[in-house]
Amino acid sequence: MKRLILILHLSLFIFNFVSAQNVRDYIRRGNRQYRDSIYDKAQVQYQKGFEKDSNCVEINYNLANSLLMQGQPKEAMRLYEKVSKVEHDKERRHQIFHNMGVILQSQKQFGPAIEAYKEALRSDPTDDETRYNLVLCQRQLKNQDQQGEGQNNEEQQDKQQKDEQKQQEQKQQQQQQKKDEQQQQQQENQMSKENAEQMLNAAMQNERQTQDKVKKQLQQAQPRRLRKQW
Repeated sequence: MKRLILILHLSLFIFNFVSAQNVRDYIRRGNRQYRDSIYDKAQVQYQKGFEKDSNCVEINYNLANSLLMQGQPKEAMRLYEKVSKVEHDKERRHQIFHNMGVILQSQKQFGPAIEAYKEALRSDPTDDETRYNLVLCQRQLKNQDQQGEGQNNEEQQDKQQKDEQKQQEQKQQQQQQKKDEQQQQQQENQMSKENAEQMLNAAMQNERQTQDKVKKQLQQAQPRRLRKQW
């Protein structure tokens, strides 16, 4: 039984050694392609190593770099975040967080980018490039905030102008409505006056006609001469 266990352990050791050797081979091949700027082929080698050992920090980091150089920052960021949680070597942590800061800064996420650069400088305070990126990012964040305030002020001014214009339009509409009502009332009054005059004229006309008729009848109804007495 002891011999069997020993053989089993030896087999596992050999398997792990071979597997690790394969991963190292993929890393070396990928690194050669990466140095020659053949990033897509480097990615293929790193991907093969990743399939052998997905928890290998070096494979994840190198794969992230090859993805980033091919314009795939989202996928690279996911791998950087993964290895940042398990990597304790200061130099590697500096490189990881520096690259994360570059991605975030390019996406105008200046706040998170600043925190990434600060974390990188905690691991390597001597890196001038990281420090430069940090200062630049802080200025960009300040400008972004000022532009945001300016934009808010412009929006408020636009809103105020629109409100004033709306009030002015409402006032003009009310004035026009009042004017229309006055004109309508005047027209109605004018019509009432004209109607009254027409009715009065008609009544006077009827009265004249009646008087003429009565006069005519009176003229026709003259009393006859009296007969002589018997």
